[in-house]
Amino acid sequence: MEREILAPIDKNTASQLRAGDMVYISGTIYTARDAAHKRMDEALKRGDDLPIDMEGNLIYYMGPSPAREGRPIGSAGPTTASRMDKYAPRLLDLGLGGMIGKGKRSRAVIDAIIRNGSVYMAAIGGAGALLSKAIVESEVVAYDDLGTEAIRKLKVERFPAIVVIDCQGNNLYESAIREFNNEEV
Repeated sequence: MEREILAPIDKNTASQLRAGDMVYISGTIYTARDAAHKRMDEALKRGDDLPIDMEGNLIYYMGPSPAREGRPIGSAGPTTASRMDKYAPRLLDLGLGGMIGKGKRSRAVIDAIIRNGSVYMAAIGGAGALLSKAIVESEVVAYDDLGTEAIRKLKVERFPAIVVIDCQGNNLYESAIREFNNEEV
């Protein structure tokens, strides 16, 4: 099913998404990769506030290339999500609405998605130039010293993604294999 959703995402919207749904996201999402996640984890361990509110927000695992003239951002393809798996459960428990990346997630992340009514979506790897066209504004909001791994606030319009793991734990990577093998889904 195709769906238009707004970000930040509320629990009601997340609860209606199903693994395999094609979504077009409009609104505000944030970027963060390995170094930013490590820094946020260190801040939490010290008892400091995070630079962004997790409640309902979507984090896109992406580090952009430099913007071409007249564009807010360069190529904006997804990073492998499993690299953030050691940090994701804690952020989900703090209210993170969902994540966008590529690739499989650990059991701990899937459990946290279910526990928090969140969602994991995949963006198409190798299509960074195309994905950047859905980004209409980009602003570094934290950890500027990290360069491409800084946390950015993005305004997106109809950013395409596929729901991979829904809030019930349905996993497109698993169900697609079963379907391909003609097994019961």
